[in-house]
Amino acid sequence: MDANIDFLPDGTVTSPAGFSAGATYSGMKSYTEDKRDLGILLSETPCVTAGVFTTNLIKSPSVIVSQQLMQGGKVRAVVVNSGVANTSVGEQGFTDAQETMLLAAEHTGIGPEEICMCSTGLIGGELPMALIRSGLPNIGLSPEGGDEFARAILTTDRRPKSAAVRLQIEGNTVTIGGCIKGSGMIHPNMATMLAFITTDAAVEKDYLSALFKEVASETFNMTSIDGDESTNDTALMFASGRSGNRPLLATSPEALRFRTALMELCVFLSKEMLRDAEGASKIFAAQIEGAKTKEDARKIARAVASSMLVKSAVHGNDPNWGRIIAAAGRGGGYLEESKVSLYINGVTIMEKGQPIPFHRESVIVLMQNPEVLFTLQLHLGDATATAWGCELTEEYVTFNSAYTT
Repeated sequence: MDANIDFLPDGTVTSPAGFSAGATYSGMKSYTEDKRDLGILLSETPCVTAGVFTTNLIKSPSVIVSQQLMQGGKVRAVVVNSGVANTSVGEQGFTDAQETMLLAAEHTGIGPEEICMCSTGLIGGELPMALIRSGLPNIGLSPEGGDEFARAILTTDRRPKSAAVRLQIEGNTVTIGGCIKGSGMIHPNMATMLAFITTDAAVEKDYLSALFKEVASETFNMTSIDGDESTNDTALMFASGRSGNRPLLATSPEALRFRTALMELCVFLSKEMLRDAEGASKIFAAQIEGAKTKEDARKIARAVASSMLVKSAVHGNDPNWGRIIAAAGRGGGYLEESKVSLYINGVTIMEKGQPIPFHRESVIVLMQNPEVLFTLQLHLGDATATAWGCELTEEYVTFNSAYTT
């Protein structure tokens, strides 16, 4: 963490100035006292918004209508439901999404073109509109509603996941907050989950769009739980401008520090999602150094992080390093075996293509840590990339073998 950036572990999407949120339980999921399934996040004033969406060719109508609204450049709020994905239900999905957004717009007092929608849950069922119509009026919005909103987006997640960071820009205090959901169907290809990021910084629209896509490419898109990409994946970022700074441009002196803060928050949220993965309790990083190009480094890192065999080895604390090398070799990025060095939690396993004797029992102990680091030095250039994965457990298989039964 940058010494000039304060990390706020109790921060939420409403930590930045100008945002309010709230949620309710409407009945879309089985009831528990702290469960929520319908939420709204609102910028109290017009703001700049950016988004990335699933690249799955099967898309929820909630995604499609939101993508269309984002092109208008006026979005400053989102309504979210969990429990029902609103996917593969035909034209009714568009009708229901549009009605939900209209109801939420009326409830918040903004225009229908200013609010988009996200859905998450089981594919193949229509939205229970009677529950949504009765539930939406119960959502109370407040600057303290960030945790409630984070709970409303959960499905199989075991806990809400939020945080915030704070820094100074031009003498103004700027906060960036966020929340994320996802514990299954996570794979590095666009947003790969639901994530909502807010900031009270003023940011120029084109710069925010480019910056958010870049950061998503290096964080959310470098995260893999199980190799499946959802039909509903969406990440949105809202900038209210309430901090009072001059709008940030790519050429602004403070742009790099803002990017660093946003990156640190999104890395944290990505790793929190992995820690909460279905059946998992351990995560690992695939760190690629010395690649010829950035794209090569990303491809290789993703291949290692998403390998089912590597994930299984991490679960069993098994230093079966051949799985790592094999995954790297099929990743699509350029490498030369004779130049590759491999390290597991800092222990040298291979040096420029030659296996190095290591104390197996010591590495097994190191792999019992809650985080494991695989470093591949390719000795081909200066490009780097890191991808993150989690262990593959028996619990994951058991859970998903009976998801609808």
